[in-house]
Amino acid sequence: MSSILEEIETKIAGLKTSTTKSNVGVVRETGDGVARIEGLSDVMLNEMIEFPNGVFGLALNLEETEVGAILLGDTTKVSEGYEAKTTGRLLSVPVGKALLGRVVNTLGQPLDGKGPVKSETFYPLEKIAPGVIKRKSVSQPVQTGIMAIDAMIPIGRGQRELIIGDRSTGKTTIAIDTIISQARLNKAAAEDGTRDYRPLYCIYVAIGQKNSNVARALDVLEREGAMPYTTIISAPASDTATNQYLAPFAGAAMGEWFMDNGMDALIIYDDLSKHAVAYRQVSLVLKRPSGREAYPGDVFYLHSRLLERAARVSDEFGGGSLTA
Repeated sequence: MSSILEEIETKIAGLKTSTTKSNVGVVRETGDGVARIEGLSDVMLNEMIEFPNGVFGLALNLEETEVGAILLGDTTKVSEGYEAKTTGRLLSVPVGKALLGRVVNTLGQPLDGKGPVKSETFYPLEKIAPGVIKRKSVSQPVQTGIMAIDAMIPIGRGQRELIIGDRSTGKTTIAIDTIISQARLNKAAAEDGTRDYRPLYCIYVAIGQKNSNVARALDVLEREGAMPYTTIISAPASDTATNQYLAPFAGAAMGEWFMDNGMDALIIYDDLSKHAVAYRQVSLVLKRPSGREAYPGDVFYLHSRLLERAARVSDEFGGGSLTA
């Protein structure tokens, strides 16, 4: 009898229990790409929320009794009564030179059929822009390759420049020509062995465009040999409002990697009017009050915090630049 007791005692002494704490809520209602979740207490703004079936959401509205989250991916896979878990991670995208020459979606997943993106580094979509101390004055030029623009309008590395005009006046053409111009300069410098020339890598973010327009831009860039220096992020009109709203932030994160690692990047947002429309859609389905004026404060803040991330950083902080 004593031997059995001793055996039980040794088994109890050797028992190891591990507990994991997870923050879980329940989906109260869902629709229009938005889920309202009850019971999620410790959730951060812009935190990724995990649902069953591998669908993720992004916490945007933190209210007293519920959390409003926009859904990423197939929104039909989330229904009322489903469990929702916090992940403790901010929404991030892959960054680095592995993305050059690729066409990806908002989350950095490939759309070009060339296999997975081989990147180990991830950057959060939302990031506070570099402060005044970190910045350096803009002194190095960016040539668009269009003589009239280069002669009249000084554009520098780390600057923010708006291309404004009516529809079908060639705004996208200027942007695509600028990308081609950078590729030619990069190639020429590499062939000549110019030591102090820093190549300018390009990111083209197509927001709410037709798929045919994005395909045409890709075709032109491939034909001109610009794709080895370029990443295209496509959030076409057929995509959800959530993806269109997040696409420019994904592009900014990819551009910031170059800036932080002492390189120069040029990012083109085409276009921010469609971005504002997508954000307004997301705001309305989250039942946020939207202003009645053309560009109310929330859209102004949306674009200012996006564009402020373009900068030329001082040499102590990496010494790179991001031009928007």
